[in-house]
Amino acid sequence: MTSATPVSVPAAPARPSPQSPAAAAPAPGSRRSARRRELGACGALMTPFFVLLVTVFLIPVATAVHLSFFSDDQPGLGFGPERTVFAGLRNYVAVLADPTFLSGLGVVALYCVVYIPLMVIGALALALLLDSGVVRLRGTVQLALFLPHAVPGIIAALIWLYLYTPGISPVIDLLGSADITVDFLGVHMVLPSIVNIALWSNLGYNMVVFYAALQAVPREVIEASVVDGAGPVRTALQVKAPLVRSSIVMVAMFTLIFALQLFTEPMLLSQSTPMINSRFSPSMYIYDAAFTRNNYGLAAAASVILLLCTIALSYGVTRWTNRANSADGGSR
Repeated sequence: MTSATPVSVPAAPARPSPQSPAAAAPAPGSRRSARRRELGACGALMTPFFVLLVTVFLIPVATAVHLSFFSDDQPGLGFGPERTVFAGLRNYVAVLADPTFLSGLGVVALYCVVYIPLMVIGALALALLLDSGVVRLRGTVQLALFLPHAVPGIIAALIWLYLYTPGISPVIDLLGSADITVDFLGVHMVLPSIVNIALWSNLGYNMVVFYAALQAVPREVIEASVVDGAGPVRTALQVKAPLVRSSIVMVAMFTLIFALQLFTEPMLLSQSTPMINSRFSPSMYIYDAAFTRNNYGLAAAASVILLLCTIALSYGVTRWTNRANSADGGSR
């Protein structure tokens, strides 16, 4: 009787458990496909932004820079046809040597000094009042303050032009009945009048921005300040305002950018007062050069100079803010 010889069967390879790293790690092909899907989604979402950036900003800027280096000249004694010639930096020199353009820069600088602090402080004060609970019917108050921003700038300027014009203004008649004479379009009041129009139009919008930022402040921080004995004013100035510093910087920067482009208000008010000429601000200077004098090279050079001033001031505000934040972070 023969004994059976055991046959050895090769063991099957062990399958990785679901918890093992080999099972958890995705295949290289699946990682690449997921990466491609993410890049495709990012590209689809960012495409509208880049299309608008190129068509609305980069192409106009490149066109303005190109035009600023050319000028229309007439050969001989000026009887021949105009031709476009390369002018180099001649347009830039002409703009910077023009006293009316420099005067416009001074007007805008004074306008910014008056307008920006009033706008930022006024909007922040209104937002702090709404957030403190002192004001009732917050929704109604916010709507009433925001409504002027919904009015187009041209319509707002026309409304205030009616209120500033002697003979038809009920405000001037009311002040005259009290023996108060105010010339809103006079030499000393024309700039404050322009500031008033801009404040009326934009104060409510910036107030809403600040109020939304204050709603994100943790309530426990405010409650802790109250427990420590801080009053409403101290809580607002030393607790709430520092926590919304980023919103304050953003509002100040956007207000600065829009203030440098001052155009609509003085352009309409110039129809009723000789105190505002056709080159009152840099934007009005550009408009006058392009559409009144038909000097597109000069207008393009002035536009580039105004753009460079805006970029430089915005960069300065950003650097100053970053340094202030770094100093505060280091002191804590």
